[in-house]
Amino acid sequence: MVSAFAARQRLVLGQVKVADKANEIVAIPKLLDMLAIEGAVVTIDAMGCQRAIAQKIIDKKADYILALKGNQGSLREDVELFATEQKARDFKDATISRHQGVDGDHGRIGTRAVTVIHDIDWLQERHQWPGLNSLIMVESTRQSGDKIERETRFYITSLTLMAVQISGFVRAHWAVENSLHWVMDMVFRDDECRLRTENAPANFTTIKHIALNLIRRAKTKDSIRLRRKVAAWDDEFLVSLIAS
Repeated sequence: MVSAFAARQRLVLGQVKVADKANEIVAIPKLLDMLAIEGAVVTIDAMGCQRAIAQKIIDKKADYILALKGNQGSLREDVELFATEQKARDFKDATISRHQGVDGDHGRIGTRAVTVIHDIDWLQERHQWPGLNSLIMVESTRQSGDKIERETRFYITSLTLMAVQISGFVRAHWAVENSLHWVMDMVFRDDECRLRTENAPANFTTIKHIALNLIRRAKTKDSIRLRRKVAAWDDEFLVSLIAS
């Protein structure tokens, strides 16, 4: 299943089943066709970093931030080479904006340095990517005790915003992992579900997504797990979720 998740509202907006012997590249355009995304910023993992998908987002009057990995071959190589060279020269030959964020959780300290490169006419001449306006480089450092992990990620975007704004969109992208996939695994025990045949997996996932959306709308500070249990025990609370 490929799902569209609204990070700010923390709601599942839609989903499409990936056909047998197919992959997300085919399903993502179908999902985009189902959504009214004008004015939105669509973030997609590297699997969705495809020209046709970028063009569809632009055609629907939205913007994109697409993760860039090896599946884009020379584009990824050109971006990484340019960013590495410019960083070594302190970006003297590029127009950039920067933002750095620090947070801590469970004894870990994370630092994210976001650099947005704004002048990329040279890259467009070489690759002609639909709507491309900026490159994003995110350098992450995670420290836990004496252990330090470093990672550099690259993105392409149709946005022309500064790094401080784009940083928020990049970080919000991970809400699909923390606020959807993790919740589905921990609260709805998705990984333990044994439904495998015909339409049952897709139908059951749809029901669970609807249930999660309704539970999240409850005007209570209780955990999602507790809200689900109360809905099973208290008919009035259950009705309030459905009727709200």
